[in-house]
Amino acid sequence: MEAVDVSEHLAINQDTLQSIFHNCADVVFRSLKLSENSSILLVYILEMTDSKEMEQIISACMISQDYERLTKYNMVTRISDIVAKVLKGSTAIIIDGKPYAYIAELTSFQHRSIDEPSNEASIRGPREGFTEDLKTNKSLIRRKISHQNLKFEMHQAGELTNTDFVVAYIEGKVKPELLQEVSRRLQAFRTNQLLDSGYIEEFIEDKTFSLFPQIQNTERPDTVAASLLAGRVAIIVDGSPNALLLPMTFWSGFQAAEDHYERFIYVSAVRLLRFLLAILSCLLPSIYVALTTFHPQMIPLALMLSISVSREGIPFPTVIETLLMELMFEGLREAGLRLPKAIGSAVSIVGALVIGEAAVQAGFISAPIVMIVAGTGIASFAFPSYSLALPFRMLRFPLLIFGGFLGLYGVAIGIMFIMIHLVSLKSFGVPYLSPMAPIAPKFWKDTLIRMNKRYISGRQKQ
Repeated sequence: MEAVDVSEHLAINQDTLQSIFHNCADVVFRSLKLSENSSILLVYILEMTDSKEMEQIISACMISQDYERLTKYNMVTRISDIVAKVLKGSTAIIIDGKPYAYIAELTSFQHRSIDEPSNEASIRGPREGFTEDLKTNKSLIRRKISHQNLKFEMHQAGELTNTDFVVAYIEGKVKPELLQEVSRRLQAFRTNQLLDSGYIEEFIEDKTFSLFPQIQNTERPDTVAASLLAGRVAIIVDGSPNALLLPMTFWSGFQAAEDHYERFIYVSAVRLLRFLLAILSCLLPSIYVALTTFHPQMIPLALMLSISVSREGIPFPTVIETLLMELMFEGLREAGLRLPKAIGSAVSIVGALVIGEAAVQAGFISAPIVMIVAGTGIASFAFPSYSLALPFRMLRFPLLIFGGFLGLYGVAIGIMFIMIHLVSLKSFGVPYLSPMAPIAPKFWKDTLIRMNKRYISGRQKQ
């Protein structure tokens, strides 16, 4: 849009704005004649404006001739500024004979109430989650950290959407080099549309083609507050209930919101259990296939005989039937997510039971495979972070193929490649496996286990 100044002639301004908002049925142009020589023009979007405050302004201008009331609003001198503000829900007030316009913040959006986040429910702790309104989300964080060092830097991106987002951090806690790196990457962020925080995440992460997430996302204000107190940076996008936290480490994905609200002994045990279940969700099918196909001597004789009996008459090799069941399980899980909540869980559970039982009875699948796949699926639900569970679910398949063709050697090769990738991965300059690799014992107090808070000295999770 060309830089056009606001004219002193109201009619010229109105023609210019109407040509810009051509075929925009939601934009209202309201002309008011105050006297024979005075008139004003109100430009706003009806569905985004507080009608009560609007009528108060009109009453002040028409009845009491209170023009001084308008001076409390921001003043702009460019048509482009008027357009940008109106599209964000503000009201432009243009007075005939004045080469400027007043911008009144009469925004009134319809947004959902503050509820508990469905993807990060906790047994103990706050029950509030982010909404799609940026102002509400900022207030939720400000209420938890009432300090002047909490900063919200406002940015805007998306040539077509003009979406607002903020970079939140605590001055004095965050490392200056981290803040500079975040600023550098955001300045290079160019897109036509920004509808969710996922757009930014995919653009600013270190390794785009890595399966592992390098930026944590959360719907919980308390998680964001704890991360800011630990020196991390948060990015909150208007219209998205998911905030981004960076940098992220591998161990962050095993830490749930209530880990700092429960006693440390229980939390440490549960974190170790989550890590064990994560390993099982990734390796259990491939190890089973490798042992039964290439290394039966490593299985106790009684168990091997039971497996052999159950496999009599099965037409597929072990690796093929395991792959088929894994694909079926993932299909049922995805279908359950897409179906309405009232029937989604029922379809997933009933579908798995019916299909598994029918496959065993028909002789297509052996019973141990059903147990292995079911155990793997249950283990995959133990991740507090959905984004970290996804790579484990995906890596299960190549490891299964490696184990089916090369045995335990293939599984070992697959694990080696994964570890090499994890060791080389970084998130905004922070090693992904830190503080375990490189070794930093002083930061082990709140990683895979959590020590008593009196020994952590109030330090929150990394």
